[in-house]
Amino acid sequence: MTLNAVIAGNFQKAAPLVLLHGFGGGAFSWDGIAASLQGDHPVIAYDLPGHGASLDSDSIGGAGRMAKAILADLDHRGVGHFHLAGHSLGGAVAALLALRNPERVASLALLAPGGFGPAINHRALHRFAVAETEATLAAALEPMVGFNAVFPPEPVAKMLADRRRPGAMAAMETIFAAMFVDARAEQKKQGRLPTDALSTLKMPIRLLWGEEDNILPVVQTEDLPANVLVWRLPEAGHMLIEECAEDVLAAIHANLDDAF
Repeated sequence: MTLNAVIAGNFQKAAPLVLLHGFGGGAFSWDGIAASLQGDHPVIAYDLPGHGASLDSDSIGGAGRMAKAILADLDHRGVGHFHLAGHSLGGAVAALLALRNPERVASLALLAPGGFGPAINHRALHRFAVAETEATLAAALEPMVGFNAVFPPEPVAKMLADRRRPGAMAAMETIFAAMFVDARAEQKKQGRLPTDALSTLKMPIRLLWGEEDNILPVVQTEDLPANVLVWRLPEAGHMLIEECAEDVLAAIHANLDDAF
């Protein structure tokens, strides 16, 4: 099946910016970013497999399966060349898309992407994965933002609405388990991407990471290839789209400018 996507602008006239959200989010996660880009650049914001209106996708699982599903959907829509921006799980998907199809990716913006090191706060992520009420979801989101940040209520309401779809919570558990090398192990480690291979990519790459990220440690920005431009954001946690929209937009605009 084709995946659900929110589309703005004419991607037949210019390479679109493809936006990939994090675990438990949706295309709505990018609403503010997409609105700021409106009129400047065509945008395709996806619901990843197992999320939102892409809940019935047969590609529910890890980042690798999702990357194949996104590429197949772009092919179905007639999109040959595109820019990418991805957060967390969506960042891992975006990185894999660029590594596997470098000739098709014009630029790459990664926001605290998964797979850049083994360490991951699996307990906090699991509390987020199983939260089904406003109170439990708000509590699960608290460690995901910077120490003094507050997560806005609008995306919380949209997350809750998505979780009430039949089969949504089971899909979350499946995706959660797929993040780890061994999901049954007490000491869980996430699967790692071949980050050294990023050195072979020719497109502009910007990597944003919050210095107060309690989900994926900021030390995972170290020892990356020199062509990856790293922006470490003080006082920011893991939820960079909500916490640092201006920085995210600046990175995307810089990539779009550098790609032409």
